[in-house]
Amino acid sequence: MNHDWRIYQGNGRPHGGIERLPPPPPWRRFSAEDSTAGRRLGDLERAVSYRADEQMIDRVNAALQLRRPLLVTGKPGTGKSTLAYNIAYELGLEPVLYWSITSRTTLQNGLYEYDAIGRVHENSLRTPGDRGGAADIGRYIRLGPLGTAMLAGERPRVLLIDELDKSDIDLPNDLLNVFEEGRFPIPELERLPEEQSTINVMTADGGGRVPIEGGQVRCSAFPVVVITSNGEREFPPAFLRRCVRLVIEPPNAEQLADIVEAHLGEHVQVAGRQLIAEFLDRRAHGDLATDQLLNAIFLATSGARPPDTTLQELIAAIMRPLDITGPG
Repeated sequence: MNHDWRIYQGNGRPHGGIERLPPPPPWRRFSAEDSTAGRRLGDLERAVSYRADEQMIDRVNAALQLRRPLLVTGKPGTGKSTLAYNIAYELGLEPVLYWSITSRTTLQNGLYEYDAIGRVHENSLRTPGDRGGAADIGRYIRLGPLGTAMLAGERPRVLLIDELDKSDIDLPNDLLNVFEEGRFPIPELERLPEEQSTINVMTADGGGRVPIEGGQVRCSAFPVVVITSNGEREFPPAFLRRCVRLVIEPPNAEQLADIVEAHLGEHVQVAGRQLIAEFLDRRAHGDLATDQLLNAIFLATSGARPPDTTLQELIAAIMRPLDITGPG
């Protein structure tokens, strides 16, 4: 037990206690080595530690063979999003392209963005004698996650469309044409003269500029599309019949034990079993996510373990049901 576990003292006196902060949980590790590593480190840990059951494995393989999106439904914290990272990791594919959906998201956000104002501004600063003529339009077009996933390539990219049930009612149907046709136009490039038929544009993952021919993005390998939903609303039948559907149920005690061991190792089994039992008891009375269990076990077994009384209070706060609001 470490009674000196508090880094923040709350007394307003500056100190260097941050140097004593222990290493983070494996799933909360970040890096500034490149523009995408910050997300990848945490998700790589989850991908390596993910445990898929037989139903998940079969549905993923069906989606892969049919070249159809996999629609994954389940409560928050059941591993819907992590499944996409697990697929990419196991199949040795490039990093997952992530598209987070809100009520304001449109199909255009996923396909590409065109900074017309920036291009006009740069052109206005040029003089007639400037070499190069008009500003390179490719510098002002960035493909979105869906657009990047649709680029031609020998191997597919994994695209995670997260929480589609939060979208505007039209977005699921808007996606159908892109999924069915495997291509989409960029009108700003289609209107260019023939001598500019090939334009290099930017991508969502910062992987450098890629050539677009004739203003059309065409895929040669349909992406591995994983769409998650918390089940907050139904999707149109036309959309559902084009997806392979998977419902993830909350993990049982044995599955939770496997998840805990995969993330934190065998040394937490004793403390883990006790907290798993408490977690299941609390989950019977409200919604809980597996993340909450992992956080509680890490706090209870890390080198900066709080005193027992404080620890129990913190575990109760960490494992508070998600569907309970108000003070508690």
